[in-house]
Amino acid sequence: MPEKPNTRVWLFPLLAISALSLVWYFLPHPALIVVIGIMPFALLFTLKQPFLLVLCFVIFSFFRIHEVFPQIYNFKIPLLLSMASLGALFWHLALSAKITPYWRPELSAISLFFLLVIIGLPLASNRAVAIAYFSAIYWKIIVMTFAIAWLSRRAQDFALASRLITLSGLLVGIVALSNKAQGIGLVEETRVTIGRAIGSVLGDPNDLALVLMFPVAFALSLMLSKGVGRLNTALGLISTPILFFAVIATQSRGGLLGIMSIYAVFAYRRMASKMLFFGLGGAASMLVFLLAGISERSSGGAAEGGIDQSAMGRLYAWEAATGMAQHNPLSGVGLNNFYSNYFYYSQHWDGLNHAVHSTWFGVLAETGFLGLSVFLATIGLLIKTALQTLKRIEAHPLPVDPAIHATAQAVLAGLLGTVISATFLTQGFTWPIYILLALVVALAQWVDTHLFDSPSSSD
Repeated sequence: MPEKPNTRVWLFPLLAISALSLVWYFLPHPALIVVIGIMPFALLFTLKQPFLLVLCFVIFSFFRIHEVFPQIYNFKIPLLLSMASLGALFWHLALSAKITPYWRPELSAISLFFLLVIIGLPLASNRAVAIAYFSAIYWKIIVMTFAIAWLSRRAQDFALASRLITLSGLLVGIVALSNKAQGIGLVEETRVTIGRAIGSVLGDPNDLALVLMFPVAFALSLMLSKGVGRLNTALGLISTPILFFAVIATQSRGGLLGIMSIYAVFAYRRMASKMLFFGLGGAASMLVFLLAGISERSSGGAAEGGIDQSAMGRLYAWEAATGMAQHNPLSGVGLNNFYSNYFYYSQHWDGLNHAVHSTWFGVLAETGFLGLSVFLATIGLLIKTALQTLKRIEAHPLPVDPAIHATAQAVLAGLLGTVISATFLTQGFTWPIYILLALVVALAQWVDTHLFDSPSSSD
């Protein structure tokens, strides 16, 4: 019998033609002909390169490239990338079925956390704030977490992710150092920011430190890994010092802890003498602290006696977060609701609401003890999976593609650095942890399907 035609394949083109005809009916402008001529190529690229589109959308959303370079701000690139990414995902998942979803314990754990966050939306103390953050940002993080995990299938995909993440960090680092040198947008007279005048997220030095810290592991991995190619090695070699000094320019404690942790992971794996490692590590930590000039900060500097103002502010915020969880143990105060609830739970009100400045206390306050428990369990599972994946890659008797090995090293170091810096940086509901989660899952799945030696547990 002849094969039954797949009508779903023709559905999207027919809808596109109908939409264009409708537009031409209401707007018969000659410029529309040019747009129509370009659209088939744009659609073809969108459908052929879903991973690149998803990756670019995540990079623009997290690194805020359009705010780092405000000249391109009005082009609405993140919006265009989000539309293209979602369209490509819908096409490949629902129509062409070329993307085959899989499931793993890590996805089950984070899905449970996502569910708790969603359940907490109608229970939030300020539902409007919670729903606004979810609809503007968090639902995209949820979708793209699964998209990256399911689309990262080949060694080329992991290599592309490492390159683009490193390159994006390099661009942000260059602008940060330029701002520092020119005295643009400095906070407390010494701490560098980006886009503060236009209200960018990177206008907060702690948030900028988080963005700069994230690509450090990928840059180091490209620089130190063998077989990744000269261009990739050069990219890592150039990016590593720029990112290092850019993080230092933010004078962020969390950022410094993060990059020191990442460097420590790479050094620990390469140094035979662990005693030498700890000795040099301690000396390097003190040197970095002095180099960063934290003692010169207006807040948290040496001029403040006893426990400095910055540290006390964090302690007060963490105390308020604990109070929020105690009053709302199962759901917390709701997504993005810590700031608006600070007044009601702070024992040291100074006339201003404050940020929580901690991933753990932020998750505790906004999702309760139940949410924090699931979140911590997910992080623990991710670290275990990342360690097992890297161990299996390095123990495999046959050579594994260098891109896979390099990315596995970067993801493990980045995850550990993110976890350690999380004490001082708020990232429970922002991109870094979720990008790393997706890459951990994708790498574990790749290893399970390509390296047949005692596979790790998966569904």
